[in-house]
Amino acid sequence: MVKAALAGAQARVRAGSVTPDDVVDAALAALPTGMTDVINATGVVLHTNLGRAPLAPEAVDAVVRAASGYVDVELDLTTGRRARRGRTVEDALGAAVPRAEAAIVVNNGAAALVLAALAATRGGPLAISRGELVEIGDGFRLTSILGAAGVALHEVGATNRTTLADYREAVAAGVTAVLKVHPSNFTVAGFTSSVGVQQLAGLGVPVVVDLGSGLLAADPSLPDEPDATTTLAYGASVVTFSGDKLLGGPQAGIALGSESLVESMRRHPLARAFRADKMTLAALGATLAAATTPVARMLNAKDLEPRAGTLAAGIPGAEAVATTSPVGGGSGPGVEMPSWAVALPEQLAAPLRTGTPAVVGRVHHGRLLLDLRTVPPERDAELAAAVRAAQEH
Repeated sequence: MVKAALAGAQARVRAGSVTPDDVVDAALAALPTGMTDVINATGVVLHTNLGRAPLAPEAVDAVVRAASGYVDVELDLTTGRRARRGRTVEDALGAAVPRAEAAIVVNNGAAALVLAALAATRGGPLAISRGELVEIGDGFRLTSILGAAGVALHEVGATNRTTLADYREAVAAGVTAVLKVHPSNFTVAGFTSSVGVQQLAGLGVPVVVDLGSGLLAADPSLPDEPDATTTLAYGASVVTFSGDKLLGGPQAGIALGSESLVESMRRHPLARAFRADKMTLAALGATLAAATTPVARMLNAKDLEPRAGTLAAGIPGAEAVATTSPVGGGSGPGVEMPSWAVALPEQLAAPLRTGTPAVVGRVHHGRLLLDLRTVPPERDAELAAAVRAAQEH
């Protein structure tokens, strides 16, 4: 399949209909990954079904050039002895969040939470508010995940209101740790109350905080999103979050906090099942070192209106319209960022999804919106060509 695509592209180069770059693009598109390149025009920055965070060029380069062959992932080249997996990435995380005494990287956010809960409880029950018993997607619930790992949950409070007294009663009843979960994909309003990390830290038991979204430090553009630095300063024993959300890296689970708790996580038997591979570690390390990420650029995009106008002017029947974009991916619940889109007839949704490249937009009030917040500017011409091809389909 790759050879056929390459041969076809080479023939078109010789005919002068395409550039040499198209040869490379054709070969890459035909690689047997089982996945299709998609232009995300939904406006959802962290779209779980589309792979969440697109990687920074530095991360892609690290995977392809640095981690695709033999690397010292678990070898100290100075001593010749076995070394801690992920040590350089974990040191970089510690430097980015000085409040953390230690760090560990595993294969996803749920794994980080499971290990943190097991280390903090030491076999005892874990207190959690009933208002934080979340379902994280595809039918998976927090209770089921922790229960399957052998963590006994002690539910406190009510769906809408939990007080410090509820947690105190649980500790008096033998709870050995407390879990606080950020409701990252929903909001609860009205007659509500919850207990902050600062108050929970005074209970005398470890406090595990599942942040989910991955902010390392406070971000003025997302003022209500909790971050690792502040949460640890408030007294959390350990915080967990995903690497492929606001951090803008690969899928990974990250835990930061108490050295003793993180070391207990590292030595737990399940850590072997949850460990991150060399590709993930390379991409995460490069993400931390990068000046910016595609996610950061999308969240702060400012040129959307003129881009939408230019694109709409070159597409028959298209209109540039103002819209709003969500953060997505269990981040920034309720946040709607002003954005601009190209509006088209709803009937174009299917041919665009099944075209080359695949273009995924969102249908709203009978129109297909191609939200430019999540489309890299360098793909605007490709997007316009794909729309015109779908119109001729």
